[in-house]
Amino acid sequence: MDTSQPPSVGAVIGWTALSAVAPGVAHLRGGWRRTGLTLLSIYTAALLALLWIGLTSDLGDLAGRLVASSGLTILTAVSLALGVAWFTLIVHSFTVLGPGRLPKGGQTVAGIVAGVLAVAVLLPFGLVGQYAAVSQTALDNVFAAPPTPLPTEREQDPWAGRSRVNILLLGGDADDHRPGVRTDSINVASIDVKTGNTVLLSLPRNLENVRFPPGTPMAKRFPAGFRLPTGPGGGRDDLLFGVWEYADAHPEIFGGRKGQGARTLIDAVGYTLGLEIDWYALVNMWGFARLIDAIGGVTITVPEDVVFGKYNEGLVKAGTRRLGGADAMWFARSRTNSDDYTRMRRQRCVLGALLAQADPATVLSRFNRVALATKELIRTDIPRPMLEHLVPLALKVKNARVTSVQFVPPLINTGYPDWAKIRSITVKALRDSVVTPPLVAASPRPSATPDAAPSATATARAQVRPGQPTAKPADPAKPKGITEGCG
Repeated sequence: MDTSQPPSVGAVIGWTALSAVAPGVAHLRGGWRRTGLTLLSIYTAALLALLWIGLTSDLGDLAGRLVASSGLTILTAVSLALGVAWFTLIVHSFTVLGPGRLPKGGQTVAGIVAGVLAVAVLLPFGLVGQYAAVSQTALDNVFAAPPTPLPTEREQDPWAGRSRVNILLLGGDADDHRPGVRTDSINVASIDVKTGNTVLLSLPRNLENVRFPPGTPMAKRFPAGFRLPTGPGGGRDDLLFGVWEYADAHPEIFGGRKGQGARTLIDAVGYTLGLEIDWYALVNMWGFARLIDAIGGVTITVPEDVVFGKYNEGLVKAGTRRLGGADAMWFARSRTNSDDYTRMRRQRCVLGALLAQADPATVLSRFNRVALATKELIRTDIPRPMLEHLVPLALKVKNARVTSVQFVPPLINTGYPDWAKIRSITVKALRDSVVTPPLVAASPRPSATPDAAPSATATARAQVRPGQPTAKPADPAKPKGITEGCG
């Protein structure tokens, strides 16, 4: 800058503003040539490094490293340090332009603009640092299992040579007025680790005679299946949804060890499906409602009025509308004029709507509320070190093929389940998820169980009248899209 002439207010403001996106230009203009060139060189090298990382790195891997135990801490520190550095840069850039030679009024205007600009460039870095710190706290609260080193084979390959990872997803109804945990929603997400293709296997809460792996304490106590005397009011607590609560309430079965409910349910579900369950995640249903509220609700098509409440005082009206957390949960969970299988479908619709509508922009705009809701939402035994690998896998699932199989009548008889049929359907669903589905699905092999319900194919054929066009009936064993039938 020509020091023989006083600078204009516009020039001082303009060069200061330009230094916010091109550090060093104000110093060059003010005669600080060496400092200006150094700043520009460092800035250019940093941009090229970021560009190279962006072009050569996998987004999922970067996200995984970010949520590793030290990743968010480092991000918080780096963001705050960069914010302070950028603030200092703006202030120094303004100083080297010689604002003191401006008229008094010009000094005031230029100083105010420079101050606002310095604070403005600091805010984004502070916001990133705050988001990272909040995320760190939320993850520490959710993944609170005692830290244990991963087995050697998982250090080399996080999936230990397996092609799928299986996570038990549970919806629990525990609250302050009810002891124990009843698992009303029981699903297994089986994820292909290469493609992200996922099969959601849903088991009904009222599955009877649940079997346990041979040799386990529960198998020794219930060799013919989980069966208890009927309660005083005729209620049944020996269904699948009661396994966790029963195991927690009877530590004597496990040699006095307490808190065996999660492990017992994992064993029972894995044995039922013929799968090795890696981990579980228990979602508190009303915590789930708070998460829905945190993202501003979800848009759902309600096919018919859903009544809820102890005295049927609540109503979720039919139609397509945006539901808040409480209404979404009542839509998913109400038993009034309904059955467990309809509830399973409604729960799947709410989950599908949340997955589809919780886009990155929505989550970021409501980040603090989402993080706070998440802390109250999930209980899991997933080790914190596995997040580095599970986050990239979750990003694959977001854009992959997700299908579901619901083990409900007429596919199975919940009172007398055909365990071999459940396992064979599971095997077929996992196999089909790897390849493109065929144009015509093969009909499932009829069950040899005498009390099995008639097949959907036989029922459809019996209802066809002469002269009517025949339509291929739906195969209840064929995996369906997670939002299929949700309107």
